[in-house]
Amino acid sequence: MELVSDPKVKDVFDNYPKKAQYHLLHLRELVLSVASEIDGLEKLEETLKWGEPSYLTKYGSTIRMDWKEKNPEQYAMYFKCTSSLVKTFKTVYKDKFKFEGTRAIVFILNEKIPEMELKHCISLALTYHKVKNLPLLGA
Repeated sequence: MELVSDPKVKDVFDNYPKKAQYHLLHLRELVLSVASEIDGLEKLEETLKWGEPSYLTKYGSTIRMDWKEKNPEQYAMYFKCTSSLVKTFKTVYKDKFKFEGTRAIVFILNEKIPEMELKHCISLALTYHKVKNLPLLGA
């Protein structure tokens, strides 16, 4: 898999508070790891959308991540709110994650994240346009 990265993304990661930076870089590594395991995913674009690190693929839905000063003890992974991604995640993983409406999975800085389940969510997002017509996205 080819990673095409906008150099400005590194600047955004570098400017997060250290504690948040650590967790957001971990989310980034999970996205890159999942993307590398998806058959047929040839290119992942790492760019900024709304000033947030974002990941795009040919057949996927954009994944963004961010930490916000107004909620300093949490960070989040964002998905396109008009997709059925978060609705599906809520159905499949309602007891594993905290959600924000139809657009985000929210994490607390000091809590361990359920990595296996999150990797599944990331995979569904990165292949969304191939699975969007399947019941529960094929989950």
